[in-house]
Amino acid sequence: MRESGRGTGTVRRSALRLRPVYPAGWWFDALLLIGLAGITLALANGHLYGLDQSVREWSDTHRPDVAYWIARVFNYLGQGGWLLTPLAAILGIATGLRSRSIRPLLVVAAAFVATYVTIGPFKIWTDRAAPSSKLPPEESVKIFNNHLPVGEYSMSYPSGHVANAIIWYGVISLLLVALLRTLGRPHPPAGLALAIRIAPPAIVFCTTTYLSFHWITDSVAGLLLGLFVDRILTRVPWDDIPLPRLPGHVDRPGVFTSTS
Repeated sequence: MRESGRGTGTVRRSALRLRPVYPAGWWFDALLLIGLAGITLALANGHLYGLDQSVREWSDTHRPDVAYWIARVFNYLGQGGWLLTPLAAILGIATGLRSRSIRPLLVVAAAFVATYVTIGPFKIWTDRAAPSSKLPPEESVKIFNNHLPVGEYSMSYPSGHVANAIIWYGVISLLLVALLRTLGRPHPPAGLALAIRIAPPAIVFCTTTYLSFHWITDSVAGLLLGLFVDRILTRVPWDDIPLPRLPGHVDRPGVFTSTS
């Protein structure tokens, strides 16, 4: 139950309870981080390069024009800057207006910060060229390659397309379900949220590797990092976060947990 804090201008609520994730428990998050660290360490020691080069060679020799353009179009599903972030922002604004609450915008802001402080710095730190580089494959495949020439793209690891897709489609599914509730659809079509969370990221994973935009280990690392961040965001009890009492009661809860 809500209680007004005296003299503080804030709203006190009962102890925050994390929202459920599947699989439950932090053990799975630990496995994701261990997997990410393991792949990074293996690459740093020169392992998995053969796998990366084999997948790249197969993709480059099995890419007819029709398949290329189909993959290129579907790969846009992973564009964070001009597609996923604006789409999530639009859904956040629409859900906020319908529910008369600022809380949906907090979800978008948190996802933006989470992607900004994880994916970008990881790419800068690892210094890896893309498989489409003009450098010899045995040189471009290396991670922590501080000897890349000036102007060479060196932010391939992990795949931002894959990580962004997992994180942002998780946010989009959460906001879309909440928006449908405000439109009188308390029970969205079965599997809708799950399909949004799984299908686009899976497509992006396949296309970004097939097009040689990323090495296969880039995509796997992006998958692990994206799932970890997504699980953190999914756990946040957005309706229970204490907020200052705002004009118009736009701090109201119940956006993600009720039909009102």
